[in-house]
Amino acid sequence: MKDRQSWSRFIPSPVILNTATLGPLGRIRNAPGTAGSVAGLIWYTVVFIPLGNLQYLLTLAITVYLAIEICGEAEKRLLKRDPQEVILDEFVAFPVCFIGIQPYLELGYAWVIFLLGFVLFRIFDIFKPFGIKGLQNYPGGVGVVIDDLAAGLATCLTLHVILLGLTKF
Repeated sequence: MKDRQSWSRFIPSPVILNTATLGPLGRIRNAPGTAGSVAGLIWYTVVFIPLGNLQYLLTLAITVYLAIEICGEAEKRLLKRDPQEVILDEFVAFPVCFIGIQPYLELGYAWVIFLLGFVLFRIFDIFKPFGIKGLQNYPGGVGVVIDDLAAGLATCLTLHVILLGLTKF
């Protein structure tokens, strides 16, 4: 498969690498993905909670597209496949965990929902069940980001099932 050229190749390496690693967060020795997830939770609470459904999905789509391009370019420049220090993928995938969760947040106990979503996302991201692991085989930035999106989707579905069950009582 021929390597397609991307606009991201024109961005200077320090910008690509610092964006892909979220600055110093990706260089944390132990669990940089967890640091990226914490940043993603903050990103979600600041940017996504106030948005309506259409703006939420549009913002998510734009950031995922940008992450795919930047993570793919970071792979090339670091000469590594899905480098551990690249945590932009966790960051942009985290809002997927909470798609449609807003009504539950308004019922109270938002911090419990955030904590549960965080723990579930880390479990799905680390262990990659249900075929999530195989998604990493896609080339370039798609392979870097898609498994995190799938982990976010698995988290979202699990959260909805749990919260639906809890609100029935």
